[in-house]
Amino acid sequence: MSRVSLAAALVVLGACTDAKGSPPPKPAAPPPPKVEAPKAPPITDPAEEKYVSPALPMGKVTLADAYGGKHVVEVEIAATRDSRTRGLMWRTQLENGKGMLFLFSRQQPLSFWMRNTLIPLDMIFIDQDLKVVGCVENAEPKTLSGRNPGKESQFVLEVPAGWCAKQGVGAGTAVKFDGAESLKVEP
Repeated sequence: MSRVSLAAALVVLGACTDAKGSPPPKPAAPPPPKVEAPKAPPITDPAEEKYVSPALPMGKVTLADAYGGKHVVEVEIAATRDSRTRGLMWRTQLENGKGMLFLFSRQQPLSFWMRNTLIPLDMIFIDQDLKVVGCVENAEPKTLSGRNPGKESQFVLEVPAGWCAKQGVGAGTAVKFDGAESLKVEP
């Protein structure tokens, strides 16, 4: 081998080693692809705690007590099967002056339970003529017993427990809805 060839070989060999004579490190292998955990299917049962409800329409219900006083309740309006099933389940509070109005497509015997409902409620059953047919007061939370006034109704207003007695609302009370008139009610 000639001196030039030997010098060139040494230069190339020197470029392939570090100062200590070790070969350069091999390039790092690309990281393995991330494996994502399978996503849980969306929860479709409205009675499940983690069910995500769509925002409900809002409205007002005005009730006239026996003394001519007017009591306005701001309500979420449940006009679909899922929203009526969900109702006030899993709520930890319901402020005074707030409630939920359940709309049904026709007058019928209605009965409500308190499954997964964590707070006591008053239930006001209202007929197609917008008159209260009866109240179920202080419904016990987390129970499955059906509650009804023993008369047919088409609407039910749920409010905080004790509200009916405090406001003087009972059978025969006149009711007016604002915001529910144009809603499509699912059977």
